[in-house]
Amino acid sequence: MKRTSTTPLPPSADAAPETGAIAADVEIARRVLRIEAAAVAALADRLGESFHRAVEICASSAGRAVVTGIGKSGLVARKIASTLTSTGTPALFLHAAEGLHGDIGVMTRGDSLIAVSNSGTTSEVLSLIPPARRLALPVIALTGAPSSALGRSADVVLDVSVAEEACPLGLAPTASTTAVLALGDALAITLLERRGFRAEDFGDLHPAGALGRRLRRVDELMRTGAAIPIVPADTSFRHVVAEMSAKNLGVTGVVDEGGVLRGVITDGDLRRAIEAHGDLRELRAAEIMSRRPKTVAADAVAESALARMEKHAITSLFIVDAEGRPCGVLHLHDLLRAGVV
Repeated sequence: MKRTSTTPLPPSADAAPETGAIAADVEIARRVLRIEAAAVAALADRLGESFHRAVEICASSAGRAVVTGIGKSGLVARKIASTLTSTGTPALFLHAAEGLHGDIGVMTRGDSLIAVSNSGTTSEVLSLIPPARRLALPVIALTGAPSSALGRSADVVLDVSVAEEACPLGLAPTASTTAVLALGDALAITLLERRGFRAEDFGDLHPAGALGRRLRRVDELMRTGAAIPIVPADTSFRHVVAEMSAKNLGVTGVVDEGGVLRGVITDGDLRRAIEAHGDLRELRAAEIMSRRPKTVAADAVAESALARMEKHAITSLFIVDAEGRPCGVLHLHDLLRAGVV
């Protein structure tokens, strides 16, 4: 049908912007990223004794790190609290304004207060300092103005000032919030290493989703008891095959008189035995097995068990106790069912 309207047609979705427009947009984005990267780099060069003291306060605290702020600083403070909590340092976010209307009750003796304010003059944040002092809470200030009211009232001041904001108007917090966020990560990871926090501990705090599946412990997935394929070292070839068929894992462990795992027999070991020996009836498990069996600890994370299987091109791992006796077996199919793979 002929178009009679004078309204111009919209540009085609497939039509690319002019080259000049692309270059202009990309250059703006690059300038923003360079400014923010420079802010973080400058922050790294500025760290010293004050940062160490902040780590000491958080590490020695009997309670939690209460992280507070408002506005954009509040959003960053919430993320810092979340990162601390998920990496082994108990923390919570306290909205500075809500704190003044009853939520201040979440602060208790033994906690520490981490106050975030770029200007260091945010009234809501400053109003939380007296209650914190009454509870004898040490105060850590993250501010771009160390000599501000917040800086003067804190026990430790971490200077997060930036040379410039990425916003050309100098109004929207950009480089400054990036710097605070990066410093919060630095604090959380330093505490993580100080506490010896492991991947297994991380998994305990992240039980859901893809990350939680990868970090499930081996002892949650392994087969135990009668499901473990095991034969004594003097077991005949025939009974080795029977045990492997019954447990349907394509492998069996071989144990000595004390029940200690000494080797494993796989389908490949059986084939090699058939090729190398004439009379299979005389063969015993100890003559067929591969020595130095690959094992994994019961408290290891599933992801590390999978990595070990891939490294050695195997599909099963035995789990042994402190004495070397099998207490479980983990098959690749167990990892597949658990969604680890």
